[in-house]
Amino acid sequence: MGLDNPLHIAFLVVILLLVFGAKRLPEIGRSLGGGMREFKEGISGDGKQNQITQAAQAREDSSHSASQAFGEGAAAPVPVEPSQPTPHQ
Repeated sequence: MGLDNPLHIAFLVVILLLVFGAKRLPEIGRSLGGGMREFKEGISGDGKQNQITQAAQAREDSSHSASQAFGEGAAAPVPVEPSQPTPHQ
């Protein structure tokens, strides 16, 4: 009764092609794969923590490089006067 018969799998693929179309099937497959990957990482619990740690380190490294490139303690930029003079009353 399962999908152990190759004819059943082929029949299912044909029905999926008719219902969703050839352009949508790869997108559906990617989203299903991503969902299963997130579920697996959620159960194990360490996939998301590693990503958060790496993102925080990348932000910290980029902020240090930006402060070194512009010099620490540099003066704030001066606002530019408008090009059109305002009428005085």
